[in-house]
Amino acid sequence: MYDFDFERPATLADAVAALKDEGATALAGGQTLIPTLKQRLAMPERLVSLAALDELKGLSASGGVLTVGAATTHAQVAGQTDYPALAALAAGIGDPHVRNRGTIGGSLANNDPSACYPAAALGSGATIVTNAREIPADEFFSGLFETALEDDEIITAVRFPIPDAAAYVKFEQPASRFALVGVFVSKGSGGVRVAVTGASEEGVFRWADGEAALSADFSPEALDGLSVSTGDLIGDVHGGPDYRAHLIGVLAKRAVMAAG
Repeated sequence: MYDFDFERPATLADAVAALKDEGATALAGGQTLIPTLKQRLAMPERLVSLAALDELKGLSASGGVLTVGAATTHAQVAGQTDYPALAALAAGIGDPHVRNRGTIGGSLANNDPSACYPAAALGSGATIVTNAREIPADEFFSGLFETALEDDEIITAVRFPIPDAAAYVKFEQPASRFALVGVFVSKGSGGVRVAVTGASEEGVFRWADGEAALSADFSPEALDGLSVSTGDLIGDVHGGPDYRAHLIGVLAKRAVMAAG
């Protein structure tokens, strides 16, 4: 590790003000940032902890929408019963340590290309709420580890419309439990959405052909004969683009079956 300043603001306003300083970085659950600092892949001059901001914590459901505070842990999301598909997704993240320390806001802000929450947000048509504005999930993710957030912008909550049916299925990397490929499928008043994580060099994305087929017939068989373009898909030691394209189809079918 190396020397840096550490701040623990007591209010959201203080945290936003601290992040305006050049060299400051927000610290949420720290499950990605701390290992990154240890390897010196990032070297911010100041860490601004969000751990004391109670206004960013908690869950509530009203009017068919589940609102999750950004500092709510994966374990707490897994324990809620209003959105079962989201609870099941959260329960499969990492290990108990990660689930009890990591936060939904930190995961979305980091936007790891193999993370699970981006698929849930995009696949649910969620809204990411910050201290400054509200950002539809379709406009939030902009590439590998890239989002629409400004440097001094903090996610405060995520609003998930609760669909009529939804499920998430992932094929895990055994060591990390990140998704080699993960597919989130939902069907609700806004239509059918299919979001894929772990597969693309551009990060999480929606599978338009799958959505069109499932909109006409929400059944696994509706996906028969569909293929996913391999142009932007990842090829690495875990599997090539063709393999990931195949997994998208397989996992999407399993997600539709699980969603019922």
